[in-house]
Amino acid sequence: MSGFYDFTVTNNKGQPFSFKELEGKVVLIVNVASKCGFTKQYKELEELYQKYKDEGFVVIGFPCNQFGNQEPGTDEEIVQFCSLNYGVDFPLMKKIDVNGPEASPVYVWLKNQKSGLLGFKGIKWNFEKFLIDRHGNVVERYASIKTPPKIGPDVERLLKQ
Repeated sequence: MSGFYDFTVTNNKGQPFSFKELEGKVVLIVNVASKCGFTKQYKELEELYQKYKDEGFVVIGFPCNQFGNQEPGTDEEIVQFCSLNYGVDFPLMKKIDVNGPEASPVYVWLKNQKSGLLGFKGIKWNFEKFLIDRHGNVVERYASIKTPPKIGPDVERLLKQ
């Protein structure tokens, strides 16, 4: 894979989701979990998505169970939880691994594009975020503690470019 738009992943309904559909949009990719101290960020991610989606912004959630077994549910249970508890309307993909030998190729690519603190490439915990510009470039990587409202100004800046 050479670029962001070359990837096709599987959505939570088992259907292919081509990143070509995201061309020209600003995208925030997040590894999510339903039983984590950061789970409340679902609400903030949805608010950010609703605020900017008409301007070409998309949040993509990738459920992952690699951190403290905090996403044990099936894809269907995850969608139901997110919808009922946080009103999530942004796209959720099929549960994946973000680290290790079974890591999703998307996450292998993202981590190679933008390493974390002190050059660490691995994902440290749930709700790490990658911000992609309208040209498919990874422009920021945020630790779990960086909340969606604090990312809003970066999203706005990219939407204006």
